[in-house]
Amino acid sequence: MTGRVLELCDIITEDQEAIQIANEFVTMDNLRNQWKCDKEEIRKYVYATDTMFTSNSQLPWKNKTTIPKLCQIRDNLYSNYVATLFPQRKSVIWEANELDSASVLKRDAITNYMSWVMTQDAFKHEIDKIILDYIDYGNCFATVEWVDERVETPQGTKFGYVGPSIRRINPMNIVMNPTAESFVRSPKIVRSIVSMGELKDMLEKLSSDDNQEEYKAIYDYLKDLRVKAHTFEGDWKEMEHLYQMDGFTSYREYLKSGMIEVLTFYGDLYNRETGTLYKNHVITVVDRHKLIGKKPNPSWFGYPPIFHSPWRKKPDNLWGMGPLDNLVGMQYRMDHIENMKADIFDLVTYPVQKIKGMVEDFTWQPGEKIFVSEEGDVELVSPETNVLNANIEIQNLERLMEEMAGAPREAMGFRTPGEKTKYEVQQLENAASRVFQNKIRQFEEQIIEPLLNAMLELARRNLVGATVIQIFDNEFNAAAFQSLTVQDITGVGRIKPVAARHFAEQAQLIQNLTGLTNSPLWQTVMPHFSGKKLAKIVEVTFGLDQYEVMIPYIALAEQAEAQKFQTALQEQVQGHAMTATGMNGDYDMSAGPQASQVPMQGGQ
Repeated sequence: MTGRVLELCDIITEDQEAIQIANEFVTMDNLRNQWKCDKEEIRKYVYATDTMFTSNSQLPWKNKTTIPKLCQIRDNLYSNYVATLFPQRKSVIWEANELDSASVLKRDAITNYMSWVMTQDAFKHEIDKIILDYIDYGNCFATVEWVDERVETPQGTKFGYVGPSIRRINPMNIVMNPTAESFVRSPKIVRSIVSMGELKDMLEKLSSDDNQEEYKAIYDYLKDLRVKAHTFEGDWKEMEHLYQMDGFTSYREYLKSGMIEVLTFYGDLYNRETGTLYKNHVITVVDRHKLIGKKPNPSWFGYPPIFHSPWRKKPDNLWGMGPLDNLVGMQYRMDHIENMKADIFDLVTYPVQKIKGMVEDFTWQPGEKIFVSEEGDVELVSPETNVLNANIEIQNLERLMEEMAGAPREAMGFRTPGEKTKYEVQQLENAASRVFQNKIRQFEEQIIEPLLNAMLELARRNLVGATVIQIFDNEFNAAAFQSLTVQDITGVGRIKPVAARHFAEQAQLIQNLTGLTNSPLWQTVMPHFSGKKLAKIVEVTFGLDQYEVMIPYIALAEQAEAQKFQTALQEQVQGHAMTATGMNGDYDMSAGPQASQVPMQGGQ
């Protein structure tokens, strides 16, 4: 019958650049299918409660127990990464690159502002998810955005956070050219799913007075396309072949879902039809065929503020490996041995019965009588019990998995066997955790530091008027407030986190100094060491510089003050002892050495 086939050209208005970006996304996403399957298997093992939903489900064992070792290693790495990245309240410093930006006021204003930004709930929440991506996927991605969370009250006052924030990008929703020389140089496409209301808000932010009508027409077109998907009858197979959406059964079901796929391209794009090169642009595509935004990247850095860190780098591939990737096989082996051992236990407890000849039905229980014929017999088939010693192999596998993931047992609070001195313990811990220190330093340098600088750059571009921030006053141990403008936080330099990358070298420094002062060599070199400089090293290493506890010879001044106060108190006590009580001319001598000479009362 005619009219039963829906013509694609009747309802779809394609943009050539949008089609090109969508095709690039599909191509690069298909090239990493094996990588996505491997990551899905890891996530199944991490969240598994038994082996039914893992690759171990193929084993012919009755028991389906899984030892959650991958999950334990993941949690151990996560907790130690978080503790190392944020060990103190103020963990950033400002390094100026010019004289005007090196003043104390400029430094304090920038560090106070960034410390305040880092105290926001959204910052820690997103960082937690980024760290988990770093462990689970071996690749983490993040960007920055300007948020306005103010809510107007009935009194007309607006309260809420206004400023830069970070946003985690799901590694499954970003593609890039893995053979590029660096992630910064590689073109990137980020996929996100939004609602119609969020799309309308996005279009309103993109529109201006000049193109307001154009963006309204785009919204009406996308809305009308979804209406037709609900009402049109006919064959949608052609459209489903051209536009395949991840997570939806068909293109028509995607349109009927009320959700919209947004592809955002970052980088350089060459239009093959017009021969135009768009340098450092941000291009936004919806429904894989409609262009809704195309503008130069507004960042002052000259590249998109999207940052990536692999856990284990590959020389010729930007997609790195994770700490759990090489451990899946060992997890498989561990579950295999555990369930095999459990099945052997079951066979020992409930052994197989070998029945010969004619035997009447019986119940296998204590005291049961079995009636057999002359040639009948019931015999138990005992399994090989040496398999029950598999606990040793499981323990070896657990230890190897922890070491290979860069998480030594000392990080969990367990000490390795053998007697050691305190100095030897510190030395072994530093040596055993070098992989951990390297990975967390890499995360700090490639994710935390560029994110903080991108947030500061975003604040310089978007901050309007004065912003009141909360700071912590160490002198009075209370919160204080400071008003900042964009001029206060504008300078030439960079924000640098001082947590993970200095953690190991500071510990090593204190360890070496402690060993030196306890050795006979110290008596020889001590005259050549400055006490003030050593005190400064201890202050900076322990993070005490923000509390201003190191003042030259302050202890002597405080001792003199304490001695003066003690002398005043003694004089006060003696004066009180010599003061008349007003009773029969007696003196209160109870506090003095003459207390025994107080006159007796009552005529005695």
